[in-house]
Amino acid sequence: MSQPTVVLLHGVGLDHTMWEPIAALLADRFTVITPDLPGHGTRPPVRDGVTLAGLADGVADGIPAGSHLVGFSLGALVAQHLALHRPELVATLTSVSSVCARTDEERALVLARLRTAEADFPASAAASLKRWYDGTDVGADRVARTEATLLAGDVGSFLGCYRVFATADAELAPDLGAIAVPALAVTGENDPGSTPGMTRRLAAALPDCRAVVVPEARHMLPVERPRALVDSLTTFLGECAHV
Repeated sequence: MSQPTVVLLHGVGLDHTMWEPIAALLADRFTVITPDLPGHGTRPPVRDGVTLAGLADGVADGIPAGSHLVGFSLGALVAQHLALHRPELVATLTSVSSVCARTDEERALVLARLRTAEADFPASAAASLKRWYDGTDVGADRVARTEATLLAGDVGSFLGCYRVFATADAELAPDLGAIAVPALAVTGENDPGSTPGMTRRLAAALPDCRAVVVPEARHMLPVERPRALVDSLTTFLGECAHV
């Protein structure tokens, strides 16, 4: 009997390597697929005006039908779009460190970060690392790898995809109630951007979704607390009787 498939979708400015700690913990029970989103990693740059639909279409062909879809940050929005528009691909949906239906104040904060990135990308990358990792016990080598990934990416692609991240939750919000698959929303207690409040908001918007908040964790949950994330994921999948 073949193993169930888990597909892991990374966040903006990152690539599939962010999932290495998670993939290692899942490999004995699942077939793990970690594609790069369009404009990231080894993929060609995206064009100006890239959309959430374009990002989703750019990974859909590599996702087997009936996969357990796990998205982080921007990847969570991509996963939600796929659950809405390509439901045959998605057996379950897990949104990690996801935004949801930002308030005006929350929108203003993310758009300010976008303006910083447009004006000074290296400063924006440095601010992201500080926001993600300050006060955590993530090792310097892993922080340096994240920094290298951010700085190696195509800046135009980053800005285009960050605009999607900053705005597409509003596009998704009216339709979240149509996502019929079992869902999990999980974030860190101390995530300043994808807050516990947003995770609870997402869980309330989806018809069959449970919320998990990981104590004392920040945004980069798959890197900072991989065991806690895998425990939440595998418990959820077990409860869904899919594995």
